[in-house]
Amino acid sequence: MNKTYFEQLEETLYNETLPNGLDVYILPKKGFSKTFVTFTTKYGSIDREFIPLGKDEPVVVPDGIAHFLEHKMFEKEEGDVFQKFSEKGASANAFTSFTRTAYLFSSTDHVLDNTKTLLDFVQQPYFTEQTVEKEKGIIGQEITMYDDQPDWRLYFGTIENMYKEHPVKIDIAGTIETISHITADHLYECYNTFYHPSNMVLFVVGAVDPKEMMDFIKADQAAKSFEEPQAIKRFYPDEQKAVDIKERTLQMDVQKPKVLFGIKASNTDISGDEMLNYELAMQVAIEMIFGRSSAFYQEIYENGWIDESYSADFSMEQGYGFTMIGSDSVNPTELTEKIKETIKSYASNWNVEDEDLQRIVRKKIGFFLRALNSIEYIANQFTRYSFNDMNLFDVVPALEKLTMDQVRAAFQSLTDENAHTVFTILPLEKNNE
Repeated sequence: MNKTYFEQLEETLYNETLPNGLDVYILPKKGFSKTFVTFTTKYGSIDREFIPLGKDEPVVVPDGIAHFLEHKMFEKEEGDVFQKFSEKGASANAFTSFTRTAYLFSSTDHVLDNTKTLLDFVQQPYFTEQTVEKEKGIIGQEITMYDDQPDWRLYFGTIENMYKEHPVKIDIAGTIETISHITADHLYECYNTFYHPSNMVLFVVGAVDPKEMMDFIKADQAAKSFEEPQAIKRFYPDEQKAVDIKERTLQMDVQKPKVLFGIKASNTDISGDEMLNYELAMQVAIEMIFGRSSAFYQEIYENGWIDESYSADFSMEQGYGFTMIGSDSVNPTELTEKIKETIKSYASNWNVEDEDLQRIVRKKIGFFLRALNSIEYIANQFTRYSFNDMNLFDVVPALEKLTMDQVRAAFQSLTDENAHTVFTILPLEKNNE
């Protein structure tokens, strides 16, 4: 078992890759009574075209199938898995994102029993055509519910504007029409390809003895049989650098207009330290220029163009990324014009002092260190960093080494107007004006 001590954070991480390819990480936390365990596969909604395990030709599966599969994993022939966790005092959940599907539980007792339940239910699929058909109605209701949420439509509408071909533009849950084509065979094909231990990470954090837990997991995995690990071949379409749609408006039942200014990232074919440094530089640049302590924020706040819903964020995974700035606003046009004007202004005159950079870096380090007090944050973030060949615990040293040149270069990638888009949701009454 490998052991890595992070002196600055006073954390010790234990790791071992098992013979079946499963990466296991254990982070004991002194003074904690709760343990949090996540079992995550590198398989999300964008993985719609791939070569199935044991086959030679690529297939395209229905949109929304990764999320559908997550739902079906909890249902077993002998009953619902949630009941089993509940009997051992654990709280269980799962989620599907664009790039990964995670199953998790937290408990203060019976941690080994609950870990056994987690490993068994994720590694023992049970799908029938009858239960798949039943699930379509449940997920269809979920899709309809999200379609009625203005903030979700605003977020996905902005992504749809940015991407022409990449599947990140497709809703994680798919549509009622696409999930209608899902069969039990589809689920087994996706499961057998993406749920192999070599494509998964098990992360344990909290009140745990690392040797006892590692020995328990190794014994569990050694008692199960798996196919030989194989590299998964995934296919993603070529994506243009420019956004697909420059501007779009939707009318919904909202009290106040909502607007997001989206900027499509251009430098997304990276991973590891390069990705970590670029991501942190971009986050610092966004915070400096558009954060709540910026001159930009002060002006739009005093003008009454934003409210407490204001946000400015950068998101990125391998293959796609975007910046989104926006708010509920009675003046969406003025707000987006001010965003464009600010980008142009800083592109031509980088009026940022080193003191500003250090202030934002200290702020981000403080946030990160506070976040490490949350085992839920650590568990959820660690796997995301791992799947992108990054280490969550390298964030602080990387921030400390960040230079003004790196931050300015990251900001410059926001200046291409062809990568800009605006999505606005207006109140329904606008129809009658």
